[in-house]
Order: sequence, then C-alpha cells, then structure tokens
Amino acid sequence: MNQQDAQTAPGEEKARVLDPSGGANQVRVRAHNERLILSLVRRHAGLSKAEIARRSGLSAQTTSVIMRGLERDGLLTRGDPVRGRVGQPSVPMKLNPGGVYSFGLKIGRRSADLLLMDFVGRVRSELHQVYSYPRPGQIADFVRDGVAELAGTLNSTQQSKIAGLGIATPFELWNWAEEIGVDPALMGSWRNVDLASVISEVVPFPVFLQNDATAACGAELVFGRGPEFADFVYFFVGTFIGGGIVLNHSLYSGRSGNAGSFGAMPVAGTSFPPGTLIDHASIVVLERMLEESGKDPSPLWLDPDGWSDLGPCLDEWITQTANALAIAIVSSCSVFDFQAAIVDGGFPEPVREKLVAEIGRQIQDIDTRGIVLPQICAGSIGPRSRAVGGASLPLFARYLIDQNVLFKGA
Repeated sequence: MNQQDAQTAPGEEKARVLDPSGGANQVRVRAHNERLILSLVRRHAGLSKAEIARRSGLSAQTTSVIMRGLERDGLLTRGDPVRGRVGQPSVPMKLNPGGVYSFGLKIGRRSADLLLMDFVGRVRSELHQVYSYPRPGQIADFVRDGVAELAGTLNSTQQSKIAGLGIATPFELWNWAEEIGVDPALMGSWRNVDLASVISEVVPFPVFLQNDATAACGAELVFGRGPEFADFVYFFVGTFIGGGIVLNHSLYSGRSGNAGSFGAMPVAGTSFPPGTLIDHASIVVLERMLEESGKDPSPLWLDPDGWSDLGPCLDEWITQTANALAIAIVSSCSVFDFQAAIVDGGFPEPVREKLVAEIGRQIQDIDTRGIVLPQICAGSIGPRSRAVGGASLPLFARYLIDQNVLFKGA
C-alpha cells in the first residue's frame, strides 16, 4: 500500500522487521526478505517452504532460516500437513492471527469508528461514536479512552504486539461544512491541526495517516476481493463519495496523492442535472431527500447496518446513485482498461447489492463503443472498510512490502 500520505509519530521504536529502503546492507536485505515472505504468505493464504522459495527466488536454505525466525517471533504458524504426494508431506505456513495487532480509526463527517484488528484482518472489537460534526479534541478523547478500553480486551503479551494506530480521514475536512449543514467557522479549527501529532499524544505507539477512501481501497485490495483482479477502480459511497485506483495489484495514489478522487468527476445523468459525482452519488444526498420528505435522517449514521424503513427515498437514491456511478465507471474505463469496478459504502449489505445490480442495469443504456466494460462487483468489507484500511497502515509499514513485488513471477 502506498504510504505517501502516511505520518509516523516521533520517537517510534524500530520494529524487528525493518524498513528496507536505503542501502542494501546485510541487515536491510534480511529485513526485505522477511517482508517478502510475510507478504507472499498473506497473498496466497498459506504456502510451504518449498513454494515460498520458488515464488520468492530465495534459496531453500535462506527461506528456511528466515521462516524459522518468523515462526519463533510468532508471526507465522504451521498449518496441517498436506499428504498424498510423493515424499514428505508439505506443511503450509500461515500468518499467525495473534502475531500482531493494530488499531484503526475512521473519522467521518457524522461519526467515528475505532477498531482493534489482528494480523489477518479480523476485527476483534470496535467502538462507534456519533456527532453533529467532528472536533479535534473530541476525536482525541474518543481515541484515548477507546484505545484503553479495546486494549483492555488483550492480555499483557498481546498488548506488547500492538504495531500502531492508523487514521483514515477525509482530507480538508473544513471544506465540507456547508454540505453537512454546519457553520464553516466550527469546522475551521481543522485547518491548522496536525492530526497525527494530536493522536500521537494520547496513544503510546506509532500513528499513521491516510485519506479515508484510499485506505478503504487498500483494505479491499488486501483483505477483500483485490487479489482477484490485477487492476480495478474502487468507489466508496460515504457521506461524500471517494475512491481509489489499483494498477498491477498495487494501490496507485498518483503524483500528488489524489488519484481516485472521484468526487470531483463531472457527471450528467438522465435523472439529474450536470454536476459532480459527489453531488449525485453521496449519502448526504439521501440525507437531504429524507429531510425534504419529512423523515428523520439520523438512522443513516446511527445505524449504518440497519437503514430500515427509509421508504421510497432510498429507492430513488439508489437509482440516481447507480446512474451517476455507471457514468463514472464508463468514464474511468475510457482512460484505463480496468478489469473490475468495485463498489462499497457505508450502508447495509442489501443496499450495496441493490446498488450494484442497478449499476449493471443502467450501464447497458450508456454508449460504450470502444470500451470493454469491467466486471462490476460489490465490495466485501462494507461500512468498516475505512477503519480496517486505517488499521492496515501499521501492518503495511512494518511487515509488508510494495504489492507489486508479490506478483512478479507468481
């Protein structure tokens, strides 16, 4: 995962698996090989030593020595022997779920989520906070108290394996005050906030920062449907829509870090006037529809897994959002020949399935001559995508290598 926008807290202790950038001295080569092996095991969900040696290009002896070290450190664990072949049964090595833990923080316009995740991407526990608008001090208090509460579910040995906390947040939060009905002066405090530093003051481990939609895309790449496709365009429908781009199995953030900033993409559909994708395919649009019809929109952020009894407004919103996304997908594929378009968001699974099905229907009405349409898929992580993406940042920074390396000759 690209770490261009990541920030690390001052005084971070060096992990045993070191950053491989810089000169190729023996320690760094060893660290690179450790990261390579861990990344291959994650990608293929369990490999024997012989298979790892073949895929990595390392000698059998080097592979064996490194894997014994990783197993001794609790990062790898042995699977059940695979029998039925000539010779000794092979033993697949897998990531140890309890080998590393990390925290993920999602800061949204209406709510924040904090979760504790293990080494294989499984959420162990989580907390949710709702507000009218986010405030830096409020977020810091939520993290301080929440980390103490969630860490308390681990024993002392497990707590020593916490790699850090990753923050997934919209950049330039102050720019969206009017869209969520908040006085811009109240959101102005975010302009001069170094969020990573603020959070570093209330937690005792490294802190990393990434755009929320980019983090969600990274979560889908590693823990979701990403391994199925070499290239895909990703849309996350949150309060405001965002997304990401994956090229050759690697998250691509672009020259300035704004690749996949689909909210600004111009769209002109059959059911709405010309505008941008953020104007026509965001949850804030549904919020306005509900308010105009006299319904309470608070279930949208109070119960992101429910969304019950929203009535005709939800159907109308799905139709409009699908229309806008169908246009955006075709536009994206006119620039790059993506294998798939993956759509996820901060809504329940049934809503996601209806939205994806409606996109597939509406895209048939668009002139796509000269374009090979991608496979249109539902994401697999859902409302947790941004927080899971945040929790992934410490893991990528300390234990994995650039995703491109995983697929060369694999």
